[in-house]
Amino acid sequence: MMLVVVFCAGCASVHLPPVNLAQPGWNTMQGQAIWQPPGHRAEMAGELLLATNVNGDFFVQFSKSPFTVATAEFSGGKWEIQFGAKDYHKSGRGAPPARFSWFELPRALNGSHPGSIWKFEYQPGGAWRLENRRTGETLEGRFFP
Repeated sequence: MMLVVVFCAGCASVHLPPVNLAQPGWNTMQGQAIWQPPGHRAEMAGELLLATNVNGDFFVQFSKSPFTVATAEFSGGKWEIQFGAKDYHKSGRGAPPARFSWFELPRALNGSHPGSIWKFEYQPGGAWRLENRRTGETLEGRFFP
């Protein structure tokens, strides 16, 4: 019976506390992006917020005023992603899933090679483009100076 309890406790979803970007150590960038979701859905332009800290944690938020479209966070070995007003929510421990552009973008911008299904490139004028070669999903943007 104890084994069942331990197994189920490991299944609980992870909920990260709200991030406080005003704390020391966070580097915040704001800009604009165009997201082409997978599955031939309409592309969407919006505001992009990316915050990283010295521990390797990050927070990404894509919004189309007045709505938050996507939020991804990695903190202390835990990850969480949410689309819309809790329309889709996933979380876990360890490395975040490579299928989400929102988790790959901070790595790519930091100079790390994104997962094998992703292609990242800088474009003229400080813009960048992240593309999933399998699904056709793209995320293109630029941060304000």
